[in-house]
Amino acid sequence: MKTLLKAVATAALAAAALTACNKDDNNNAGDLTPAEAEMKAIVEQYAPGVIYDIYGHLAASSSDLYDLLNAANEKGVDNVSQAELDAICAKFLEARKYWEQSEAFLYGAASDFGIDPHIDTWPLDLSALATALSNTEQVAQLEGEDGIAYAAGKLGKELLGFHGVEFIIFRDGANRTVESLRGVETDAAFSGKTVTGEQELIYATAVAGDLRDNCYQLVVSWNPEAAEAYAERCEELEVPVSVSGSDVTYGENLLAATQRGSTYATWQGTIASILKSGCSNIANEVFSVKMGNAHSGEDVNYIESPYSKKSFDDFIDNILSIQYTLYGASNATSAKAHSIMAYAKSGNSALADALEADLKASVAALNACKAKGAFVDIYADSSVQDAMDAIEKLDTDINNLADWFSRQ
Repeated sequence: MKTLLKAVATAALAAAALTACNKDDNNNAGDLTPAEAEMKAIVEQYAPGVIYDIYGHLAASSSDLYDLLNAANEKGVDNVSQAELDAICAKFLEARKYWEQSEAFLYGAASDFGIDPHIDTWPLDLSALATALSNTEQVAQLEGEDGIAYAAGKLGKELLGFHGVEFIIFRDGANRTVESLRGVETDAAFSGKTVTGEQELIYATAVAGDLRDNCYQLVVSWNPEAAEAYAERCEELEVPVSVSGSDVTYGENLLAATQRGSTYATWQGTIASILKSGCSNIANEVFSVKMGNAHSGEDVNYIESPYSKKSFDDFIDNILSIQYTLYGASNATSAKAHSIMAYAKSGNSALADALEADLKASVAALNACKAKGAFVDIYADSSVQDAMDAIEKLDTDINNLADWFSRQ
């Protein structure tokens, strides 16, 4: 389950940009200082190179996931092969990777439209799921195209999104077997209730359809040139896809910083917001909440991705989300010419070098944890504290860099 960090970051972003609506157009190259012109170029590299690209892959992979589950559901659980179930698991992990790599830009549509908690709340409420799936009338409501809308509106966030699908297709860190799926659910939370694999597959398909629709909304809300099929589905669902009070996407709004109507008043403030409301927000959540809740003993059940046992992969992808933001492109392993990191290296090499070193140290520390086992099994290990400390140090660097950009 997500914390108030997202709401706080979004509020800070809005407050920082409040004066923009009355600002005259200062976006022409001749009106910008050399520093502002470079910051504008950075954002023009970042928006399509990171946000549009990752959300585009997320939408495509979540669509494929739904199609695979729907095909399996239509075949019937007794006719699904292990290879088909394995393909579903692989596509789930692909979509999951892109989602986690998007968490350095949860500001905007993901927060404003409640998409983040809708598709990524944990822990899954297994007792409620057992009750829902043992109700044959409710399961019938989840079948077919109408089942997607029923899931979206009736199940509640504790039964939706990635982790609902994850529970059905993974068990104890491995792909579920078709033999298990063809039987009766044996998880302890289902004790006293009879739930079949057929009912579970119907549920997973409906939830995957809702997941897909939310991922479509994300990319359409950001990218004005998103695939037409995605935009048409959003129009069919009548979901919002623009910045409140306007008809522009979040990407257009970001790229129009300093122009009349944009919520971003200055290029300095825009970069600072990307760093604080985006990168710092997820870094803080990883070390203090995603890892911290279980490691501290505050809530040992607060484990992300416990069924696939991919928590450390999630955390690493979160840090990579920060890396791609800093470097200006998805999958980037070094700074692009027009990137936050390149600009920082040219103007404050000491801070940039420290940030880059701590970025690498954070990923290395998480990989060291991963080598010891799954987070659900080793959350109390000292290596987890080492990783938390490394990410906290990274978070401090990010905030220092944001403050430095604000002064340029």
